[in-house]
Amino acid sequence: MLQTTDLELDIDEVPFSTRGAWIDLSRVVGLHRRSDEVHLVTHQTGMHPILGLIPVVGDEPVSADTVMMPHVLAWRSSAGSIEAVFDGPSAIRLRGTGLGMRFVASSELTPFTGGYLFIDPFDGSTVLTSYESGRRYRLTVVTGDSRVTGAGVVGAAERDITLDSAVPWEIALEEFETAASPYDRRSTFDELLSRQRLEFQKYARGVLGDPGESAAQVKAAYVLWSATVSPSGFVGREAILMSKHWMDKVWSWDHCFNAIALADADPDAALAQFLLPFDHQDASGALPDSITHSEVLYNFVKPPIHGWAFAQLRARSARPFTAEELKLVHGRLADWSRFWLNYRRAPGAPLPYYQHGNDSGWDNSTTFDASRVIVSPDLAAFLLLQLRELSTLAAVLDESGDEWDSAAAAIESALFSELWTGSGFIAKDAVSGATAPATSLLNSLPIVLGDQLPHDVAAVLAATIGEHLTEWGPATEPVASDLYESDGYWRGPIWAPSTFLIEDGLRRAGHTDLADRVSSSFRAACERSGFAENFDAVTGEGLRDRAYTWTASCYLTLTTDAARRNRAKTSGER
Repeated sequence: MLQTTDLELDIDEVPFSTRGAWIDLSRVVGLHRRSDEVHLVTHQTGMHPILGLIPVVGDEPVSADTVMMPHVLAWRSSAGSIEAVFDGPSAIRLRGTGLGMRFVASSELTPFTGGYLFIDPFDGSTVLTSYESGRRYRLTVVTGDSRVTGAGVVGAAERDITLDSAVPWEIALEEFETAASPYDRRSTFDELLSRQRLEFQKYARGVLGDPGESAAQVKAAYVLWSATVSPSGFVGREAILMSKHWMDKVWSWDHCFNAIALADADPDAALAQFLLPFDHQDASGALPDSITHSEVLYNFVKPPIHGWAFAQLRARSARPFTAEELKLVHGRLADWSRFWLNYRRAPGAPLPYYQHGNDSGWDNSTTFDASRVIVSPDLAAFLLLQLRELSTLAAVLDESGDEWDSAAAAIESALFSELWTGSGFIAKDAVSGATAPATSLLNSLPIVLGDQLPHDVAAVLAATIGEHLTEWGPATEPVASDLYESDGYWRGPIWAPSTFLIEDGLRRAGHTDLADRVSSSFRAACERSGFAENFDAVTGEGLRDRAYTWTASCYLTLTTDAARRNRAKTSGER
């Protein structure tokens, strides 16, 4: 059995952080930007590198290897070592022996950019104020000797604080707003290490059931744990960001997969994750495209997978949801569905449309090449499932479901009469009715209807999905297609959400062998290449953001489901 605290992680792939923190230590400092040095990075008011952390001997920078585990980050060289551990969500404690460390701020300071460094008479600490994040960063020397450069200087100047390598040292690095009590140094460094180790063990044990099953599962649990932030700004609940790299938001369909992964271990957290974008639902019923600390975007929406997702939550939750919770979700889903029915259908048209690929979540899918404004079969299928979930919830709440049953019947009829050709589903221009390209995996997503599909339709969709399947999962565009691009975002690479939706639909439609192949191939990609935003369909290489939470969540859920099936099969054979 693998011990969670023994798992070694790669800081170039996954940032060092903790549950609840908006800060991390990472070499990733911006959109596709990496630094040679580890940086303190904040995700409040955006992603901002605040301080570079440079190991030194005397005044000279030295090369050091980084070694990272869930509870500790270390720099090691022949001269000595440095360790870092979180002390709560807003502080990091560091200690060094034989190696010093220089904390380097930007040399820029204008009325709108950079940072101002000063010694605070309040407690003698060194404080950096950041125009970029609008926060303060306090460095409190616990033991050892330090030297500050650039304190009180305005304009362009070097700004840093250096811990002397000649003597052992400890320092606390905190993020706060305007004022805070002096740093509480009563906990020893080793006590903090023990506490962080136990916190992650507890989390991993809950998410995994058995935290020792595989290194990949433990790593996936760490990706979720470390990307979780406490309520702040526009984020009104504890939230799992998509990443603590540059994808540091909650998009209004991504969150569903993270909620599903939490349902069995922590139903309260799962429900909070599910409801996050509904906290910003507008008067029309629309959900925002995304939310993060200081930004809520309404320029696009995301597909209405939420009825499907909540059915998953109800089936997987470790406890039944209360009548009050069900009533809340029913009301939110009702408004969300009415948005599509009232504001996203052309006059007299039965089916809703997307205004752009971004609305579908498949931003640049080939289905949108001929027209951006399309009536798409995936949208109709998702909305149909959502309407049926509303009807189910209405029955549980002893309310009428007639509105939802009537709307569902109309959507279902039009889905098959207008978009089914006998050999597959098509999308159409919402105005002209012209047929859109149909090679994308997007056109096969109505498989999510599962056992609600006619058998012959499910068989055709399963065959098409089989043509997309590679060694590593279902490619979003067939590898043999002239439109395929290996790193083309939704024009070829394998993605977690499409894989998860397809696997679930295939299984409910009775195509279990193909569902098993989809699950095992995708899990193999994650075990080979980590939890990337997406994967090269041919090589399985991880692409784009390398610490993506919906990938980790889908992997965990698929792995747990496969293990349960295997146990049930073994038990049945006895």
